[in-house]
Amino acid sequence: MVKAGSNRPNRAAAYVRMSTDHQRYSTENQLEAIRRFAAARDIEIVRVYEDAGKSGLKLEGRDAFRRLLSDVERGTADFCTILVYDVSRWGRFQNADHGAHLEFLCSRADIVVHYCAEQFENDGSIGSNLLKTVKRVMAGEYSRELSVKVFAGQCRLVEKGFRQGGMAGYGLRRVLINENGEPKGELASGERKSLQTDRVILVPGPPEEVETVRRIYQLFVEKGVQEAEIAVRLNRDGIRTDLGRPWTRATIHQVLTNPKYKGDNVFNRVSFKLKMKRVVNAPEHWVQARGAFVALVETGIFERAGQIVAERSRKLTDADLLDLLRSLLQARGALSSLVIDERNDMPSSSVYRNRFGSLLRAYHLVGYSPRRDYRYIEINRRLRRLHPDVIDLVVEGLRREGGEISVAPDTGLLDVNGEFTASVIIARCGETPGGSLRWCIRLDTGLAPDITVAVRMAHGNVAPLDYYLLPRLDMTEQSLRLAEDNGLSLDGYRFATLDFLFSLAARAQFEEVA
Repeated sequence: MVKAGSNRPNRAAAYVRMSTDHQRYSTENQLEAIRRFAAARDIEIVRVYEDAGKSGLKLEGRDAFRRLLSDVERGTADFCTILVYDVSRWGRFQNADHGAHLEFLCSRADIVVHYCAEQFENDGSIGSNLLKTVKRVMAGEYSRELSVKVFAGQCRLVEKGFRQGGMAGYGLRRVLINENGEPKGELASGERKSLQTDRVILVPGPPEEVETVRRIYQLFVEKGVQEAEIAVRLNRDGIRTDLGRPWTRATIHQVLTNPKYKGDNVFNRVSFKLKMKRVVNAPEHWVQARGAFVALVETGIFERAGQIVAERSRKLTDADLLDLLRSLLQARGALSSLVIDERNDMPSSSVYRNRFGSLLRAYHLVGYSPRRDYRYIEINRRLRRLHPDVIDLVVEGLRREGGEISVAPDTGLLDVNGEFTASVIIARCGETPGGSLRWCIRLDTGLAPDITVAVRMAHGNVAPLDYYLLPRLDMTEQSLRLAEDNGLSLDGYRFATLDFLFSLAARAQFEEVA
């Protein structure tokens, strides 16, 4: 316990966090309260770690907090106390033991955490520990209850025909309307509504895009042309997707199976409750408003396309489907919905979801774990051809989480939600004369992206080993040389999958809460 009036200087770090613009929890207000607490106890604040606009539900995305923990665990912290405004600023973890564990890591390094606005001293007493546990549970419960309320509100808006996040898609555009239903203008990629009373609807896009959507359905339904051949024809005609990319079987399949093209407003196809687990929901759990938008294709044509997709697998047993999936895994070395959808000789990924409940369960039945594997790009592609495919992987993942992405055609620089930019590079795996593995990551200082996504290739350069997400503000050199083990200073930027990057752009079936 730090006693007021102590003559011994006590060096401290302040940690502040807010996830919204609520004045009560602004970082300035938090820091002012922390400074008053420190002044009353003769504590010197030597550094401040700040996470602005960051959710407290998980560690991911809280770069300052991760740096704080890294400094503590490495033994490089030049302070013996951490000052936080209250327990909720430390985190709103859904498992209260998570926050307790993080505080224990500090305690193990002889660093004390003080919650300046709480009505108890964090002195290890029974009363303090009981109150702290209750506060942690209350902090997590607040997020859970708010998530339920937000979801209910979103469902009501969907049923009224208003769009809830996500890109418009090819052939459609987002239009902002006011509380009286009067159009205010079209939202460009990356733009969001700024007034709480405004709403977003979908409208038909440029005539040439609308005609292309109808052409896709006509070729598929009336002429029996498969998705891959449709993609070839569109690419041959110089037509590109809404992301400026060539068409693939998967992107054609997405157009043929998304209900928004028949005018339906569909929500909760994928949920990400409290940022804990991404779930692809069965159709009976979708929230739908039929005929909410102007349809690009007639309902009968859309349903016929769905029947054709379903018919392709109707005669296949579960064992047949799993045999096909197992063969694909052996041929490609990795599985994903896009990999499955690129094959003409097997059913689409949606068939596997419907038959087995989810793709993950189908993967499990054939002995595949997607957590450790590269889910989009086949491992036998030549390294020099990987870069555009990696960008596609990142873009598809960000889109899947509701992010709005634009890609600079000349540089490949990604603009995410109009909030930050990202550049994708591939780090070749080399070998020293002694047999040790090395990677050299050269940062693109000319583009100056906010985040560099470095794909570190495994030995042999045929598959990714892991990923480094490198914030520009933390990088002081133009290049990094990595070994197999790089210590805690760089491990904070290392991830086994790209899910953390995708979570940065998750736009919310569920609101990020403090």
